[in-house]
Amino acid sequence: MDSEYMELVDLTALLKEGIESVVPGIIWVKAEISELNQKRNGHCYLELSQSEGGAVLAKVRATIWASRWNYIDQYFKSVTGSSLGVGMEVLLRAQVNFHPVYGLSLNIDDVDPDFTLGANERQKRLTIERLTKEGLMDLQRRLSLPELPYSLAVISAPGAAGLRDFERHLLENEYGFVVEMELFEALMQGEQAADSMIMALEEIQASSKGYDAVLILRGGGSELDLSCFDDYDLAVAIAKCPYPVFTAIGHDKDYHIADMVANTFVKTPTALADLILDCYIAEDQRISSLETRVKLAFSGRFSAMLSRLELLKGNVIHAADRRLSDAAHRLDILESRIASGDPRKILEKGYLLALDDKGVKLSSATGLKPGDGFQVMFTDGTVTGTVTSVDYKK
Repeated sequence: MDSEYMELVDLTALLKEGIESVVPGIIWVKAEISELNQKRNGHCYLELSQSEGGAVLAKVRATIWASRWNYIDQYFKSVTGSSLGVGMEVLLRAQVNFHPVYGLSLNIDDVDPDFTLGANERQKRLTIERLTKEGLMDLQRRLSLPELPYSLAVISAPGAAGLRDFERHLLENEYGFVVEMELFEALMQGEQAADSMIMALEEIQASSKGYDAVLILRGGGSELDLSCFDDYDLAVAIAKCPYPVFTAIGHDKDYHIADMVANTFVKTPTALADLILDCYIAEDQRISSLETRVKLAFSGRFSAMLSRLELLKGNVIHAADRRLSDAAHRLDILESRIASGDPRKILEKGYLLALDDKGVKLSSATGLKPGDGFQVMFTDGTVTGTVTSVDYKK
């Protein structure tokens, strides 16, 4: 039986000898950081892994001793703008070590920051290709912002400098425009940031209150700090949001997949506040222009009406003058005719005027008979008489 088993210590010694003989020197290893813990004593302990299709294919412990940690971390941060963190794909220079008690591990003495940046860019390109194939890159472009976006849902970290800049610029604007803003808190960096923002988007859509737009505010950071905005699931959530999504998550050099799928992106939260204010300024100017046009139109119509009234007044006066002139002319004719028919004018010519006893002019002897009274008018008086006989002409 003695020959059928080995002491564990002998087995581990054999493994140590075999492993360290197979990989005797320093090697470069590509892996993903799945755990990272920096201890008070300055040592940093990691768990490295490799996955495919959601399945873990390999996992190993690693250590960066305190004597190397500060250098590696500072150098990595100076190149990438961020410290080493969980979820990063890294290229590590390490020594393979097998300890009889602690098992297999890697002692890391260097990290290549350029590889991590390149890995992120490769993953970003693959994500863009996938979103394009699924028809999600331009989905948000079909939505439009109302002319006056009043109700705004804002996704940001409470107390963030970018959020404060946005609130100060928008809510305290010099024009006195009023908008309603509701904050949906979310992590804006780190391993859980993408999931946190997706939850905020879901909360916005589940709200019974409708919104004119969703604004995602971050306000800058290192390239790796902002890598959460290249997350595929976050991009899908933004693309499928029923409200137009606006992003303002970085500085001039940053352009992420979240920006690409959003309805509109700007560089900074302050620029986004300006975009909202510009909608109100444009409408205010449009109303002012309409007011001016109405005043001009009213003034023009009023002037035209005054001109027409003056013209009508002139026409009325002219017509009245003409009618008065015609009436005066007719009166003159009538006066002339009346004057010419005045019996006194006839009497002045030596004629006599015969009247019956009632003063009615007699134009014929017919109808008179003896005994009827009559009058004869002279220029200087009237003679009254009685008919004694009537001699009709034969």
